Amino acid sequence: MPTQLQDMFKKAKWSFSTRRVDHAQAQALDADFSVTHPGDLILGRVLSIGQHQRIQLLAGRPSTLYPGDLVVLPCGARYASDQFEGIAKIDPEGCDMLAGGGCLGRMLRRNARIKAPTRIKPLGRIMNVDGQALNVADFALPRAAGRSTLPVIAVLGTAMNSGKTTATVALSHGLTRAGYRVATIKATGTGAFGDYNNYVDAGAHVVADFTDAGMVTTYLEPLERIKRGINDLLWHGQQSGAGIAVMEIADGLFQKETAALIADEVFHKRVTGVMFACGDALAAAGGVAELARLGLKPVALTGMLSCSPMASAEAQAATGIEVVTRNQLLDPVKASQLAAMLGAIYEVSAA
Repeated sequence: MPTQLQDMFKKAKWSFSTRRVDHAQAQALDADFSVTHPGDLILGRVLSIGQHQRIQLLAGRPSTLYPGDLVVLPCGARYASDQFEGIAKIDPEGCDMLAGGGCLGRMLRRNARIKAPTRIKPLGRIMNVDGQALNVADFALPRAAGRSTLPVIAVLGTAMNSGKTTATVALSHGLTRAGYRVATIKATGTGAFGDYNNYVDAGAHVVADFTDAGMVTTYLEPLERIKRGINDLLWHGQQSGAGIAVMEIADGLFQKETAALIADEVFHKRVTGVMFACGDALAAAGGVAELARLGLKPVALTGMLSCSPMASAEAQAATGIEVVTRNQLLDPVKASQLAAMLGAIYEVSAA
């Protein structure tokens, strides 16, 4: 590999979603972007700064971006109702940074409250010594050797920012304090270090997300691929000694992949219980009704709703389902009670 290219790879800011990639395999560049696949690694140069002023690094910290910076991001699609919708397409003249954790593609639509995307000039697809494009899927966790039997609490919500991550983190910590070995998993979404780091800070025994299963993002991925990734992550948690899993599902119930997932019979069999995060009583009633239509009933309501005693009372009266706060989920006694509810279906064993 030419010294100049070697220096470029070393100088580049590699995004968090490439964290499993072996940098030693980066040996060459190819400028045929017409054959780019989701997950392929792209070396690029920052053209202009827009919505994303920083990139999330492998080290788990953000780095300020400047025009001219070299970056490595995987090609990917994104669906985030608060930010962008974009597809996994690379324009040789310039493409869009769709997520700070590392997702490069073509923006289709954006929320009116945010800026235009940061623009990146692609310099080439990163290739290995055999002339094959490096893809995050090449560095995924091993495929599951069977079907995971971990009991799973899935955390669903109405939309982005409804409180799903807060609930996932709090329940994981509460169960950990109660003596459980917890696998905390982000099953869908777009690669980023925020949720991942929060899971680690909660003390989870195992932390993993869909990027560990070889997907930069789950948007526009086939349902079977997402389900396979979930089983790989749960299998990894089980093989690593976890006794229970808390699994966050991104976005809201009507987002394309989420809707397909929660309507799937295999998902129903895989999930032991559901918590639902939402912002108010009306959202709670609507969400519970939609889940009931699909044959799912939350064991508890939580999220932004739980910050208001008044809204919580309204929601509980409308749905008949208990509302639990972040502090309650952090409590090992309450967390154990939720685990005991799951124990009526599966044996849940503390460490």
